[in-house]
Amino acid sequence: MAEDATSQTGTATDESMLTVIIAFTMNVLVAIAKTIAAAITGSAAMVAEAAHSWADAGNEIFLLIAERRGGRGRDLRHPFGYGRETYIWSMFAAFGLFTVGAVVSVMHGISALTAPEDETNYTVGYIVLAIAAVLEGISFLQSVRQARAGGRRLSMHPLRFVSRTSNTTLRAVFAEDAAALIGLAIAASAMALHQITGNPMWDAVGSILVGILLGVIAVFLIQRNGEFLLGKPVLPAIRVQFLRALLEHKEIDRVTYLHVEYVGPNQYYLVAAVDLVGDQVEHTVAVHLRALEAEIERNPAVIEAVLTLATAEEPTLTLPDLFDPQTTTRPTGRNRSGASESPKA
Repeated sequence: MAEDATSQTGTATDESMLTVIIAFTMNVLVAIAKTIAAAITGSAAMVAEAAHSWADAGNEIFLLIAERRGGRGRDLRHPFGYGRETYIWSMFAAFGLFTVGAVVSVMHGISALTAPEDETNYTVGYIVLAIAAVLEGISFLQSVRQARAGGRRLSMHPLRFVSRTSNTTLRAVFAEDAAALIGLAIAASAMALHQITGNPMWDAVGSILVGILLGVIAVFLIQRNGEFLLGKPVLPAIRVQFLRALLEHKEIDRVTYLHVEYVGPNQYYLVAAVDLVGDQVEHTVAVHLRALEAEIERNPAVIEAVLTLATAEEPTLTLPDLFDPQTTTRPTGRNRSGASESPKA
């Protein structure tokens, strides 16, 4: 019914867990190799890359915790479930990337500028970087495959899907793996320039650039997690699917209001104003509304559905309304247009 809102919900969760496990395994192996190489070569850029990989490995632990804790069902204390806890743990991971990865790399690079290194063992450095690129590439391909599948379901480019999806673990792994591959290219270039020119400044600059790259990724992830913690409406394509499902229901004549909000990765809270078929008495209407809510909530992705009656004067929502920027609000002040999330990537 939506992004992963029907039988694909469980599949998406399993896929995200697999993506995180692969990323964690690859990052640990890469971090060990880079640490050994950094100790042998003394390269500032290699030290930054080692810090980067250890930060990534630590972050995957936070993401694994996020997947487990966020997947619990709702209870009396948490009527919307624990889905938003996923964003809290993902926020911890992003802060870890910023402090352990970005800050350490920049500080080490600045230190290397003031205290140049001895000659680097370039051969060891290049070999380790090549091995790291292969391992990081394996992890990145898994996240790319998952992003392509999600983007295909919503007719979105994979990069746009990663930026806007509610699946925070996919976004984190994709961004961190992409940053890791770019960081490897920076480290290799810094070592090459050091080797060619004999000037250790390039190694230090490489470390600083890796740190800046990690800082940008961390801020991006923190911002996205913050948006979902505050409450974010679903993507336009997902909202269209929910509206279509309501309009096609045999007991619903029309829909005048629809709000669907994320309460966790691929988890939704739905509120709608509907006009039922026929002219029923008040008691019967209440029973039918409760039955419809229960039917909608049988979809495992819908954590809660709330239906109210539409009034006769309220304009009817149709599918094109969801894309009409001129109907984002109604005179009553309630959003009845199907307005979607901000289009920013």
